[in-house]
Amino acid sequence: MDWFFWVVIGVIGVALIAAGIIVAVSNRRHRELEAGRQAELEATVAGEDVVVAPAEPGTEPLAPEPEAVPAEPAVSEPEPVAVEPEPAATLEAPEAPLTRWSRLRRRLSGSNNALARALADLLSVDKIDADVWDDFETTLITSDLGVGPATELTEALRRQLAVDGVADPAKAREVLRAELLKLVDPSLDRSLNLTPATEGDPAVVLVVGVNGTGKTTTVGKLARVLVAERKTVVLGAADTFRAAAAEQLATWGERVGVETVRSDVDGADPASVAFDAVAKGVADGTDVVLVDTAGRLHTKTGLMDELGKVKRVIEKKAPVTEVLLVLDATTGQNGMTQARIFSEVVDVTGIVLTKLDGSAKGGIVVQVQRELGVPVKLVGLGEGVDDLAPFDPEGFVQGILGE
Repeated sequence: MDWFFWVVIGVIGVALIAAGIIVAVSNRRHRELEAGRQAELEATVAGEDVVVAPAEPGTEPLAPEPEAVPAEPAVSEPEPVAVEPEPAATLEAPEAPLTRWSRLRRRLSGSNNALARALADLLSVDKIDADVWDDFETTLITSDLGVGPATELTEALRRQLAVDGVADPAKAREVLRAELLKLVDPSLDRSLNLTPATEGDPAVVLVVGVNGTGKTTTVGKLARVLVAERKTVVLGAADTFRAAAAEQLATWGERVGVETVRSDVDGADPASVAFDAVAKGVADGTDVVLVDTAGRLHTKTGLMDELGKVKRVIEKKAPVTEVLLVLDATTGQNGMTQARIFSEVVDVTGIVLTKLDGSAKGGIVVQVQRELGVPVKLVGLGEGVDDLAPFDPEGFVQGILGE
Protein backbone atom coordinates (compact mmCIF):
# COMPACT_ATOMS: atom_id res chain seq x y z
CA MET A 1 0.00 0.00 0.00
CA ASP A 2 3.11 2.20 0.22
CA TRP A 3 2.91 2.93 -3.49
CA PHE A 4 -0.70 4.14 -3.16
CA PHE A 5 0.32 6.54 -0.37
CA TRP A 6 3.02 8.07 -2.49
CA VAL A 7 0.68 8.45 -5.47
CA VAL A 8 -1.79 10.42 -3.35
CA ILE A 9 0.98 12.62 -1.99
CA GLY A 10 2.16 13.31 -5.56
CA VAL A 11 -1.29 14.26 -6.81
CA ILE A 12 -1.77 16.66 -3.90
CA GLY A 13 1.63 18.25 -4.53
CA VAL A 14 0.87 18.74 -8.22
CA ALA A 15 -2.50 20.30 -7.33
CA LEU A 16 -0.86 22.72 -4.91
CA ILE A 17 1.78 23.74 -7.42
CA ALA A 18 -0.93 24.28 -10.14
CA ALA A 19 -3.01 26.37 -7.76
CA GLY A 20 -0.02 28.54 -6.93
CA ILE A 21 0.73 29.10 -10.58
CA ILE A 22 -2.91 30.06 -11.28
CA VAL A 23 -2.98 32.54 -8.40
CA ALA A 24 0.29 34.12 -9.52
CA VAL A 25 -0.90 34.48 -13.11
CA SER A 26 -4.23 35.92 -11.95
CA ASN A 27 -2.54 38.52 -9.72
CA ARG A 28 -0.22 39.53 -12.55
CA ARG A 29 -3.14 39.90 -14.98
CA HIS A 30 -5.05 42.00 -12.43
CA ARG A 31 -2.10 44.35 -11.99
CA GLU A 32 -1.78 44.76 -15.78
CA LEU A 33 -5.50 45.62 -16.10
CA GLU A 34 -5.26 48.19 -13.31
CA ALA A 35 -2.21 49.76 -14.97
CA GLY A 36 -4.09 49.95 -18.29
CA ARG A 37 -7.08 51.64 -16.73
CA GLN A 38 -4.88 54.20 -14.99
CA ALA A 39 -3.10 54.95 -18.27
CA GLU A 40 -6.52 55.43 -19.97
CA LEU A 41 -7.63 57.92 -17.36
CA GLU A 42 -4.41 59.87 -17.60
CA ALA A 43 -4.59 59.89 -21.40
CA THR A 44 -8.20 61.14 -21.28
CA VAL A 45 -7.20 64.09 -19.15
CA ALA A 46 -4.31 64.83 -21.52
CA GLY A 47 -6.67 64.66 -24.56
CA GLU A 48 -4.98 61.63 -26.11
CA ASP A 49 -6.61 58.63 -27.76
CA VAL A 50 -5.66 55.42 -25.97
CA VAL A 51 -6.51 51.88 -26.98
CA VAL A 52 -7.54 49.98 -23.91
CA ALA A 53 -7.36 46.21 -23.75
CA PRO A 54 -10.75 44.68 -23.24
CA ALA A 55 -11.58 43.36 -19.85
CA GLU A 56 -11.58 39.68 -19.29
CA PRO A 57 -14.87 37.93 -19.24
CA GLY A 58 -16.43 37.94 -15.83
CA THR A 59 -14.65 41.10 -14.67
CA GLU A 60 -16.62 44.31 -14.05
CA PRO A 61 -15.23 47.34 -15.89
CA LEU A 62 -14.56 50.43 -13.91
CA ALA A 63 -16.90 53.39 -14.58
CA PRO A 64 -14.95 56.15 -16.36
CA GLU A 65 -14.76 59.51 -14.73
CA PRO A 66 -16.93 62.21 -16.43
CA GLU A 67 -15.12 64.30 -19.00
CA ALA A 68 -14.37 67.85 -18.08
CA VAL A 69 -16.70 70.20 -20.04
CA PRO A 70 -14.88 73.39 -21.03
CA ALA A 71 -16.65 76.61 -20.07
CA GLU A 72 -18.35 78.42 -22.94
CA PRO A 73 -16.63 81.64 -23.90
CA ALA A 74 -18.58 84.81 -23.07
CA VAL A 75 -20.45 86.15 -26.11
CA SER A 76 -20.63 89.92 -26.37
CA GLU A 77 -23.87 91.52 -27.62
CA PRO A 78 -23.59 92.84 -31.22
CA GLU A 79 -23.42 96.59 -31.66
CA PRO A 80 -26.74 98.11 -32.96
CA VAL A 81 -26.64 98.89 -36.68
CA ALA A 82 -28.59 101.82 -38.10
CA VAL A 83 -30.84 100.54 -40.89
CA GLU A 84 -31.66 103.03 -43.58
CA PRO A 85 -35.46 103.22 -44.12
CA GLU A 86 -36.88 102.20 -47.45
CA PRO A 87 -37.04 105.26 -49.65
CA ALA A 88 -40.61 106.50 -50.22
CA ALA A 89 -42.01 106.33 -53.72
CA THR A 90 -40.87 109.36 -55.64
CA LEU A 91 -43.74 111.71 -56.33
CA GLU A 92 -43.98 113.47 -59.64
CA ALA A 93 -43.47 117.23 -59.79
CA PRO A 94 -46.23 118.70 -61.98
CA GLU A 95 -45.35 121.43 -64.42
CA ALA A 96 -46.11 124.93 -63.18
CA PRO A 97 -49.36 126.32 -64.67
CA LEU A 98 -47.72 129.52 -65.89
CA THR A 99 -45.31 127.63 -68.13
CA ARG A 100 -47.91 125.27 -69.57
CA TRP A 101 -49.73 127.75 -71.74
CA SER A 102 -46.63 128.74 -73.71
CA ARG A 103 -46.11 125.10 -74.67
CA LEU A 104 -49.79 124.55 -75.43
CA ARG A 105 -49.98 127.73 -77.50
CA ARG A 106 -47.18 126.46 -79.72
CA ARG A 107 -49.12 123.26 -80.20
CA LEU A 108 -52.28 125.18 -81.02
CA SER A 109 -50.46 127.31 -83.61
CA GLY A 110 -49.18 124.15 -85.24
CA SER A 111 -52.64 122.59 -85.49
CA ASN A 112 -54.78 122.64 -88.59
CA ASN A 113 -58.15 123.77 -87.25
CA ALA A 114 -60.81 125.37 -89.42
CA LEU A 115 -60.68 128.79 -87.78
CA ALA A 116 -56.91 129.07 -88.24
CA ARG A 117 -57.25 128.06 -91.92
CA ALA A 118 -59.95 130.65 -92.54
CA LEU A 119 -57.86 133.44 -91.09
CA ALA A 120 -54.77 132.33 -93.01
CA ASP A 121 -56.71 132.22 -96.29
CA LEU A 122 -58.09 135.72 -95.73
CA LEU A 123 -54.64 137.20 -95.14
CA SER A 124 -53.08 135.40 -98.12
CA VAL A 125 -55.23 136.89 -100.93
CA ASP A 126 -54.17 140.00 -102.84
CA LYS A 127 -57.69 141.38 -103.19
CA ILE A 128 -60.68 140.74 -100.95
CA ASP A 129 -63.93 140.86 -102.90
CA ALA A 130 -67.50 139.83 -102.01
CA ASP A 131 -66.86 136.17 -102.81
CA VAL A 132 -63.84 136.09 -100.51
CA TRP A 133 -65.88 137.57 -97.68
CA ASP A 134 -68.68 135.05 -98.21
CA ASP A 135 -66.24 132.15 -98.15
CA PHE A 136 -64.61 133.57 -95.05
CA GLU A 137 -67.91 133.87 -93.17
CA THR A 138 -68.95 130.36 -94.18
CA THR A 139 -65.66 128.94 -92.91
CA LEU A 140 -66.09 130.75 -89.60
CA ILE A 141 -69.53 129.22 -89.15
CA THR A 142 -68.23 125.71 -89.89
CA SER A 143 -65.46 126.24 -87.33
CA ASP A 144 -68.19 126.25 -84.64
CA LEU A 145 -67.82 129.95 -84.07
CA GLY A 146 -71.58 130.23 -84.39
CA VAL A 147 -73.65 132.29 -86.83
CA GLY A 148 -73.84 135.38 -84.64
CA PRO A 149 -70.13 135.66 -83.78
CA ALA A 150 -69.14 134.77 -87.36
CA THR A 151 -71.30 137.56 -88.78
CA GLU A 152 -70.00 140.04 -86.21
CA LEU A 153 -66.37 139.24 -87.00
CA THR A 154 -66.90 139.38 -90.77
CA GLU A 155 -68.68 142.74 -90.65
CA ALA A 156 -66.08 144.24 -88.30
CA LEU A 157 -63.24 143.14 -90.58
CA ARG A 158 -64.95 144.36 -93.75
CA ARG A 159 -65.55 147.74 -92.18
CA GLN A 160 -61.98 148.26 -90.99
CA LEU A 161 -60.22 146.75 -93.96
CA ALA A 162 -62.41 148.72 -96.38
CA VAL A 163 -61.11 151.89 -94.80
CA ASP A 164 -57.48 150.92 -94.35
CA GLY A 165 -57.20 148.38 -97.17
CA VAL A 166 -55.14 145.20 -97.02
CA ALA A 167 -52.03 146.47 -98.72
CA ASP A 168 -50.21 146.01 -95.43
CA PRO A 169 -50.59 142.37 -94.27
CA ALA A 170 -49.15 143.24 -90.85
CA LYS A 171 -51.85 145.87 -90.36
CA ALA A 172 -54.55 143.44 -91.47
CA ARG A 173 -53.26 140.89 -88.95
CA GLU A 174 -53.42 143.46 -86.15
CA VAL A 175 -57.03 144.24 -87.01
CA LEU A 176 -57.85 140.56 -87.14
CA ARG A 177 -56.21 139.90 -83.77
CA ALA A 178 -58.07 142.76 -82.10
CA GLU A 179 -61.46 141.64 -83.41
CA LEU A 180 -60.88 138.02 -82.42
CA LEU A 181 -59.85 139.07 -78.95
CA LYS A 182 -63.11 140.97 -78.54
CA LEU A 183 -65.05 137.82 -79.38
CA VAL A 184 -63.07 135.68 -76.93
CA ASP A 185 -63.67 138.40 -74.30
CA PRO A 186 -60.59 138.84 -72.10
CA SER A 187 -62.69 140.70 -69.51
CA LEU A 188 -64.25 137.47 -68.18
CA ASP A 189 -62.95 136.17 -64.86
CA ARG A 190 -61.33 132.83 -65.71
CA SER A 191 -59.83 132.06 -62.31
CA LEU A 192 -61.13 129.04 -60.40
CA ASN A 193 -63.19 129.99 -57.38
CA LEU A 194 -61.20 128.26 -54.64
CA THR A 195 -62.28 130.53 -51.81
CA PRO A 196 -64.52 128.61 -49.38
CA ALA A 197 -67.71 130.26 -48.22
CA THR A 198 -66.89 129.44 -44.58
CA GLU A 199 -63.44 129.75 -43.06
CA GLY A 200 -61.97 126.34 -42.35
CA ASP A 201 -63.98 124.57 -45.06
CA PRO A 202 -62.35 123.35 -48.26
CA ALA A 203 -63.21 124.76 -51.65
CA VAL A 204 -65.37 122.14 -53.40
CA VAL A 205 -65.10 121.71 -57.18
CA LEU A 206 -67.73 119.51 -58.83
CA VAL A 207 -66.71 118.20 -62.27
CA VAL A 208 -69.52 117.11 -64.60
CA GLY A 209 -69.91 116.02 -68.21
CA VAL A 210 -71.07 113.25 -70.51
CA ASN A 211 -69.30 109.97 -71.14
CA GLY A 212 -66.23 110.11 -73.35
CA THR A 213 -65.26 113.75 -72.82
CA GLY A 214 -62.22 112.86 -70.69
CA LYS A 215 -63.85 113.94 -67.43
CA THR A 216 -61.97 111.64 -65.03
CA THR A 217 -58.67 112.35 -66.77
CA THR A 218 -59.41 116.07 -66.50
CA VAL A 219 -59.97 115.73 -62.74
CA GLY A 220 -56.61 114.00 -62.40
CA LYS A 221 -54.86 116.66 -64.47
CA LEU A 222 -56.56 119.44 -62.51
CA ALA A 223 -55.24 117.89 -59.29
CA ARG A 224 -51.75 118.23 -60.77
CA VAL A 225 -52.39 121.91 -61.55
CA LEU A 226 -53.46 122.55 -57.95
CA VAL A 227 -50.54 120.59 -56.47
CA ALA A 228 -48.18 122.67 -58.60
CA GLU A 229 -49.75 125.74 -56.95
CA ARG A 230 -48.91 124.18 -53.54
CA LYS A 231 -52.50 123.43 -52.57
CA THR A 232 -53.59 120.35 -50.64
CA VAL A 233 -56.18 118.26 -52.48
CA VAL A 234 -58.60 115.38 -51.85
CA LEU A 235 -60.21 113.52 -54.75
CA GLY A 236 -63.73 112.13 -54.56
CA ALA A 237 -64.42 109.18 -56.90
CA ALA A 238 -68.19 109.62 -57.18
CA ASP A 239 -68.31 107.96 -60.61
CA THR A 240 -69.42 104.67 -59.08
CA PHE A 241 -71.08 103.23 -62.19
CA ARG A 242 -67.88 102.79 -64.18
CA ALA A 243 -65.75 100.11 -62.53
CA ALA A 244 -62.40 101.51 -63.67
CA ALA A 245 -63.14 105.16 -62.86
CA ALA A 246 -62.21 105.04 -59.16
CA GLU A 247 -59.03 103.07 -59.86
CA GLN A 248 -58.08 105.47 -62.64
CA LEU A 249 -58.62 108.49 -60.39
CA ALA A 250 -56.68 106.92 -57.51
CA THR A 251 -53.73 106.33 -59.84
CA TRP A 252 -53.72 110.00 -60.84
CA GLY A 253 -53.76 110.98 -57.18
CA GLU A 254 -50.98 108.63 -56.11
CA ARG A 255 -48.59 110.11 -58.65
CA VAL A 256 -48.68 113.49 -56.90
CA GLY A 257 -49.40 112.38 -53.33
CA VAL A 258 -53.14 113.12 -53.31
CA GLU A 259 -55.59 110.84 -51.47
CA THR A 260 -58.73 109.53 -53.15
CA VAL A 261 -61.98 108.79 -51.31
CA ARG A 262 -63.79 105.92 -53.01
CA SER A 263 -66.27 103.11 -52.38
CA ASP A 264 -65.35 99.43 -52.48
CA VAL A 265 -68.86 98.58 -53.70
CA ASP A 266 -69.65 98.87 -57.40
CA GLY A 267 -72.72 100.98 -58.02
CA ALA A 268 -72.59 102.64 -54.59
CA ASP A 269 -74.54 105.84 -54.04
CA PRO A 270 -72.44 108.57 -55.72
CA ALA A 271 -73.88 111.26 -53.45
CA SER A 272 -72.65 109.32 -50.40
CA VAL A 273 -69.11 109.02 -51.80
CA ALA A 274 -69.07 112.72 -52.68
CA PHE A 275 -70.25 113.61 -49.16
CA ASP A 276 -67.54 111.43 -47.59
CA ALA A 277 -64.86 113.10 -49.72
CA VAL A 278 -65.96 116.56 -48.63
CA ALA A 279 -66.21 115.40 -45.00
CA LYS A 280 -62.61 114.19 -45.17
CA GLY A 281 -61.57 117.51 -46.68
CA VAL A 282 -63.21 119.33 -43.77
CA ALA A 283 -61.63 117.03 -41.17
CA ASP A 284 -58.13 117.26 -42.68
CA GLY A 285 -58.19 121.00 -43.32
CA THR A 286 -57.70 120.41 -47.06
CA ASP A 287 -57.60 123.35 -49.46
CA VAL A 288 -59.61 121.81 -52.32
CA VAL A 289 -61.86 118.77 -52.80
CA LEU A 290 -62.30 117.68 -56.44
CA VAL A 291 -65.37 115.50 -57.01
CA ASP A 292 -65.54 113.38 -60.17
CA THR A 293 -69.12 112.48 -61.09
CA ALA A 294 -70.46 109.74 -63.32
CA GLY A 295 -70.71 110.60 -67.00
CA ARG A 296 -74.31 111.39 -67.82
CA LEU A 297 -76.18 111.64 -71.05
CA HIS A 298 -77.93 114.98 -71.19
CA THR A 299 -80.96 113.20 -72.66
CA LYS A 300 -81.47 111.00 -69.56
CA THR A 301 -83.66 112.95 -67.15
CA GLY A 302 -83.21 110.49 -64.24
CA LEU A 303 -79.43 110.67 -64.39
CA MET A 304 -79.46 114.44 -64.57
CA ASP A 305 -81.75 114.60 -61.54
CA GLU A 306 -79.30 112.39 -59.66
CA LEU A 307 -76.50 114.82 -60.49
CA GLY A 308 -78.55 117.56 -58.86
CA LYS A 309 -78.90 115.31 -55.80
CA VAL A 310 -75.11 114.89 -55.60
CA LYS A 311 -74.68 118.65 -55.44
CA ARG A 312 -77.40 119.05 -52.79
CA VAL A 313 -75.92 116.33 -50.57
CA ILE A 314 -72.41 117.81 -50.82
CA GLU A 315 -73.70 121.19 -49.72
CA LYS A 316 -74.97 119.71 -46.45
CA LYS A 317 -71.29 119.56 -45.52
CA ALA A 318 -69.74 122.48 -47.43
CA PRO A 319 -70.88 124.76 -50.28
CA VAL A 320 -69.83 123.92 -53.83
CA THR A 321 -67.61 126.79 -54.97
CA GLU A 322 -67.12 125.73 -58.60
CA VAL A 323 -68.98 123.54 -61.10
CA LEU A 324 -66.83 122.72 -64.12
CA LEU A 325 -68.42 121.26 -67.24
CA VAL A 326 -66.02 119.20 -69.36
CA LEU A 327 -66.74 119.46 -73.09
CA ASP A 328 -65.05 117.74 -76.00
CA ALA A 329 -64.15 120.57 -78.40
CA THR A 330 -64.70 118.28 -81.39
CA THR A 331 -68.41 117.68 -80.66
CA GLY A 332 -69.54 121.05 -82.03
CA GLN A 333 -73.26 121.75 -81.76
CA ASN A 334 -73.89 118.56 -79.80
CA GLY A 335 -71.53 119.87 -77.17
CA MET A 336 -73.54 123.08 -76.99
CA THR A 337 -76.74 121.14 -76.35
CA GLN A 338 -75.01 119.24 -73.53
CA ALA A 339 -73.75 122.49 -72.03
CA ARG A 340 -77.22 124.04 -71.88
CA ILE A 341 -78.81 121.02 -70.16
CA PHE A 342 -76.04 120.64 -67.59
CA SER A 343 -76.14 124.33 -66.83
CA GLU A 344 -79.85 124.10 -66.00
CA VAL A 345 -79.30 121.21 -63.57
CA VAL A 346 -76.20 122.24 -61.61
CA ASP A 347 -75.53 125.90 -62.41
CA VAL A 348 -72.24 125.54 -64.33
CA THR A 349 -69.67 128.19 -63.44
CA GLY A 350 -66.86 127.31 -65.83
CA ILE A 351 -66.01 125.29 -68.94
CA VAL A 352 -63.12 122.89 -69.52
CA LEU A 353 -62.51 122.31 -73.24
CA THR A 354 -60.60 119.14 -74.05
CA LYS A 355 -59.09 118.09 -77.40
CA LEU A 356 -58.72 121.68 -78.57
CA ASP A 357 -55.94 120.66 -80.95
CA GLY A 358 -55.66 118.74 -84.19
CA SER A 359 -59.12 118.56 -85.74
CA ALA A 360 -60.72 120.73 -83.06
CA LYS A 361 -62.75 123.72 -84.18
CA GLY A 362 -61.53 126.56 -82.03
CA GLY A 363 -64.65 128.67 -82.56
CA ILE A 364 -66.47 126.70 -79.88
CA VAL A 365 -64.59 128.78 -77.28
CA VAL A 366 -66.55 131.84 -78.36
CA GLN A 367 -69.85 130.07 -78.89
CA VAL A 368 -70.00 128.24 -75.56
CA GLN A 369 -69.24 131.45 -73.68
CA ARG A 370 -71.98 133.29 -75.57
CA GLU A 371 -74.52 130.52 -75.01
CA LEU A 372 -73.93 129.96 -71.29
CA GLY A 373 -72.60 133.29 -70.18
CA VAL A 374 -69.76 131.52 -68.35
CA PRO A 375 -66.07 131.55 -69.28
CA VAL A 376 -63.81 128.83 -70.59
CA LYS A 377 -61.44 128.40 -67.66
CA LEU A 378 -59.27 125.45 -68.64
CA VAL A 379 -58.24 123.87 -71.94
CA GLY A 380 -56.57 120.62 -72.88
CA LEU A 381 -54.38 120.38 -75.96
CA GLY A 382 -52.98 116.87 -75.77
CA GLU A 383 -52.71 113.54 -73.97
CA GLY A 384 -49.77 114.41 -71.70
CA VAL A 385 -50.24 114.47 -67.93
CA ASP A 386 -49.60 118.23 -67.84
CA ASP A 387 -51.53 119.11 -71.02
CA LEU A 388 -54.19 121.05 -69.12
CA ALA A 389 -53.76 124.77 -68.54
CA PRO A 390 -55.70 127.85 -67.49
CA PHE A 391 -57.21 129.45 -70.59
CA ASP A 392 -55.43 132.58 -71.80
CA PRO A 393 -57.49 134.60 -74.35
CA GLU A 394 -54.51 136.45 -75.83
CA GLY A 395 -52.45 133.29 -76.08
CA PHE A 396 -55.38 131.51 -77.74
CA VAL A 397 -55.73 134.21 -80.40
CA GLN A 398 -51.99 134.28 -81.03
CA GLY A 399 -52.01 130.51 -81.33
CA ILE A 400 -54.72 130.30 -83.97
CA LEU A 401 -53.04 133.12 -85.87
CA GLY A 402 -49.87 131.04 -85.93
CA GLU A 403 -47.86 133.55 -83.90
